[in-house]
Amino acid sequence: MLRELGFDKLEDFIRSVVPASIYREKALDLPEAKTEDAALAELKAISVKNRVHKSFIGMGYSGTFTPGVIQRNILENPGWYTQYTPYQAEIAQGRLEALLNFQTVIADLTGLPIANASLLDEGTAAAEAMTLLYAARTSDDASVFFVAANCHPQTIAVVTTRAEPLGIEIVVGDPQSKPSSKAFGALLSYPATDGSVTDHTDWIAACHAQGTKVAVVADLLALCLLKSPGEMGADVVVGNSQRFGVPMGYGGPHAAFFATKEEFQRRIPGRIVGVSKDRFGKAAIRLALQTREQHIRRDKATSNICTAQVLLAVMAGMYAVYHGPQGLKRIAGRTHGLALRLAAALKKLGVATSASAFFDTIKVEPNDRNGGVYQAALTAGMNFRRFKDGSLGISVDETTSEADCLALVKCFGGSELPVVGNSTIALQLQRQSPFLQHPVFNSHHSETQMLRYIRKLESKDLSLTHSMIPLGSCTMKLNATAELYPVTWPEFGGLHPFAPEDQAAGYAQMCAGLEKWLCEITGFHAASLQPNSGAQGEYAGLLVIRRYHQSRGQGVRTVCLIPESAHGTNPASAVLAGMKVVAVKSDAAGNIDLKDLEEKATKYAPELAALMVTYPSTYGVFETEIRAICDVVHRHGGLVYMDGANMNAQVGLCRPGDYGPDVCHLNLHKTFCIPHGGGGPGMGPICVQSSLAPFLPGNPEQSPSTDRGAVNSAKFGSASILPISWMYIRMMGPNGLRKATEVAILNANYIAKKLESHFPILFKGAKGAVAHECILDLRTLKKEAGIEVEDVAKRLMDYGFHAPTISWPVPGTMMVEPTESESKEELDRFIEAMISIREESRKVASGHWPKDNNPLGNAPHTVAEVTATQWNHPYSRETAAFPSAATADRKFWPSVGRIDNVWGDRNLFCSCPSVDEVK
Repeated sequence: MLRELGFDKLEDFIRSVVPASIYREKALDLPEAKTEDAALAELKAISVKNRVHKSFIGMGYSGTFTPGVIQRNILENPGWYTQYTPYQAEIAQGRLEALLNFQTVIADLTGLPIANASLLDEGTAAAEAMTLLYAARTSDDASVFFVAANCHPQTIAVVTTRAEPLGIEIVVGDPQSKPSSKAFGALLSYPATDGSVTDHTDWIAACHAQGTKVAVVADLLALCLLKSPGEMGADVVVGNSQRFGVPMGYGGPHAAFFATKEEFQRRIPGRIVGVSKDRFGKAAIRLALQTREQHIRRDKATSNICTAQVLLAVMAGMYAVYHGPQGLKRIAGRTHGLALRLAAALKKLGVATSASAFFDTIKVEPNDRNGGVYQAALTAGMNFRRFKDGSLGISVDETTSEADCLALVKCFGGSELPVVGNSTIALQLQRQSPFLQHPVFNSHHSETQMLRYIRKLESKDLSLTHSMIPLGSCTMKLNATAELYPVTWPEFGGLHPFAPEDQAAGYAQMCAGLEKWLCEITGFHAASLQPNSGAQGEYAGLLVIRRYHQSRGQGVRTVCLIPESAHGTNPASAVLAGMKVVAVKSDAAGNIDLKDLEEKATKYAPELAALMVTYPSTYGVFETEIRAICDVVHRHGGLVYMDGANMNAQVGLCRPGDYGPDVCHLNLHKTFCIPHGGGGPGMGPICVQSSLAPFLPGNPEQSPSTDRGAVNSAKFGSASILPISWMYIRMMGPNGLRKATEVAILNANYIAKKLESHFPILFKGAKGAVAHECILDLRTLKKEAGIEVEDVAKRLMDYGFHAPTISWPVPGTMMVEPTESESKEELDRFIEAMISIREESRKVASGHWPKDNNPLGNAPHTVAEVTATQWNHPYSRETAAFPSAATADRKFWPSVGRIDNVWGDRNLFCSCPSVDEVK
């Protein structure tokens, strides 16, 4: 590969690519690499410092049983966790069906017609509800958002953080009192954080009468027994699907949900999965309203959500498929029944509780005995919740046994768990409406049936188990098995995020070590692991900059300069952080136009807050003037935020903290080996210079404040997947990390060199090289043969590949990132496929194949098509299905033909439809 590029040594080649002004000679100060077994043993010794008590804390996090068939065949299965976001829907039908199931669960249980395919966590989902209602308000003067005081404290904290930059006034008030008429929206909790259950129907109607929309945070398991918020009139319902089979994991990852009325479908954050048709009229699933995703709107967006929690949404949806409506009712009924028996036992002991109607949570009124009871529970290995007023909260769940409840009663001095009669929940609050009536939720209740259903869906999805996924800017790299093992260790998975800190010593040690390593890798002083996606990292980093300027009495600094080539989440995040976006031009080589930057920085100097820069650039090159770019911004009083999406080209070779940026986020789901999970989970921690450290996100469990507000519901975001990145760095060591970066750059340049005579390489660096990705210009194909870049993407499916990133950052192009994980044989297989497709386009251009009937325009080809009696194409079936020797040896079949996106948007189905509905 080096000889193809004119070099003998890898080091010489790398020095020719990375600008000398930022190249780092010194090795990273990290522990030397350990073997898989040794690294696992070290992490195991750390993990056992976590003490997993029986949790009765509640607060939106519950114990749950992950069915073994789901844990083994989804959570621990690379066929599910190494998939990419389902943009190429024809080779993602299994995952899309699983997400459609999840959306159906949410729509049915919440009583609202439309749901998305997951959000990050409950707190951010509530914040997204607030911003949706704010964007939909009918009066510009309405800027108050009422939050019921009995919402979970971490939810109030996150909503408060999100509101401040947007100028929204948060009023936390009595849930029994109607909000001010100036309120555009309100947030209720159902059940409340103290466990109480209230019928909100009249309250919501009163709000609607004055023009106030209402969002409700709801508990999915409770909704199996309770009247749905949609039937009460709620406009939006959000929550967390964690208790549907997903471990607590010290806070995540968990799939939040978001459901709303049809009138808000164009404003929904995140992604919606919908049903359409393929070119044969067969029902096919894809991302609905895809061209209207929030980050496509850039600075007009009302959400910056990009990555969501697909893998966890799949698990939660499968949990509902496995148990079905009757099984879910049984689990909910048993949970509620234990809570009733517990309440009866406490009443018999003379212990006062606060709510007459509850689902699974009891609040014990303050008394002199509570402190002793709490300590007795700790001694017995149980965690209660302690309210600030001295009362105790006790929440039961699916995993709670009668023995657990009896042990709990003994802490209060009792010895009996009485049998009780009917529920205390009023009849008008009990659920009457059916849910999950679709056959998929009533067909797979044995492990054999469930296993076959999971495997059936898996077979429809292309993942890294099949081939490389060469997506530019997305870094679909190896996720080593040893890195994934610790995720399901009970010491990591079983811990409640608000357990006493002395029970989480293992997490504290691991997180502190990971923060230290990430700071060394980036050259920064401090880090926060709280943001649980790349876009949340952007948002958190910009909030740090905002707070820094405010602390210096320079709150007027709100202008954020963003290159025109930036990913759409950059401007969306800036707007959500209360900043005004000003675009900066790029030059012909794809670099930031220094002259335009200087002009903009000078023009907006008094208001300049930040520049957002991606490095290497969005165009896949190392900009040689990165130090000068940072100097311009600093000279005019601004700070530099670096988008860390392309950090895979820097680790071990250069450090952002050394050459100018003040803050950056890191995509742990890219550079540091957390799998993409089919569209999440992700992690986007931020690293900052010392002057910004005081402004890192605060602890969401504590009182909300605007100086260090929380951006997510748990202190360490999606804590249970942090062991993956810990293991990656520990096993690689400083030399391995550097070598990985060097090989990633080598692989990208090898592909560029081999393909440049067939497809022009759109951008190159100063010495003719690319960074870790390259952009292939396919616009000539359209001029010559009418072949669109999408045709090439679909034809690659016939060759067994997922397409590279298409039409971004330049329309009509493909951005290819091979990563360091792929062998030369796999790179050559991709290169051969691209050259073969180029030859096919030439046959169309020459008239050998007509423009309206050729392998590219008809791709992908399904097994049903190539085995049908009729074959009305001027090319052979073999050309269609087996265009290369590799496909003859190992074929991945798309399960549907090319999908009609327009039909799907005009006929939106985002829950499981009957076959008749999509005819």
